[in-house]
Amino acid sequence: MSDLIRFSVSIEEVLLKKFDALVKKKKYSNRSEAFRDLLRKDLINEEQKENREIAGAITIVYDHHKENLLSKLTEIQHTYQKLVLANLHIHIDHNNCLEIIAVQGRAEKIKELSDTLAAIKGVKHGTLSMSTLGKTI
Repeated sequence: MSDLIRFSVSIEEVLLKKFDALVKKKKYSNRSEAFRDLLRKDLINEEQKENREIAGAITIVYDHHKENLLSKLTEIQHTYQKLVLANLHIHIDHNNCLEIIAVQGRAEKIKELSDTLAAIKGVKHGTLSMSTLGKTI
């Protein structure tokens, strides 16, 4: 970690009590670490809004018995192969599978890929979790 700089913050008592409750609930070791985490989240959010390169995971749940679904999922991932790093396929039960696709690239293209996968008939649910490459925070 780089050199630490101390600074003071003025905050209303009610807000500080809520913040302290959050620190305790999330099991942060202290207020400073909680504050750094909140700041990082906001900076990462800005990276996504500015369409910077990010890392993330697309998670989909689908019925693997749906005709041609697996080939469509594979075809789309090949179309976006520059974004797809790896995937993990999990059999939830006899009918349903969970696939987690690790991705890296521009935020807008990753959102496009996630939306494309989620819109396929037979996909029951899709989510996108975006993070940072860690270079700027």
